[in-house]
Amino acid sequence: MNYTELQQLVKHGVEYLFCLDDNEYWISQNADGYYLTRQDGYSQDFVTSEELFRDGRIEGKTILELWDKIKDQF
Repeated sequence: MNYTELQQLVKHGVEYLFCLDDNEYWISQNADGYYLTRQDGYSQDFVTSEELFRDGRIEGKTILELWDKIKDQF
């Protein structure tokens, strides 16, 4: 899967769990919005999936900036 495919699948409700630097992260959604959540419960919430991919941060970086490190998990 490439990054654009990931964005489209998340937009259509597919959820993902992935790991980075000994932490698990969950991309999820419900009727209220989209979420980027770390295993310790820290969560960022967004109205749209586009906002999640644009504004969501892991260690100060977007998912796109981290894509080469995590892409094999999708």
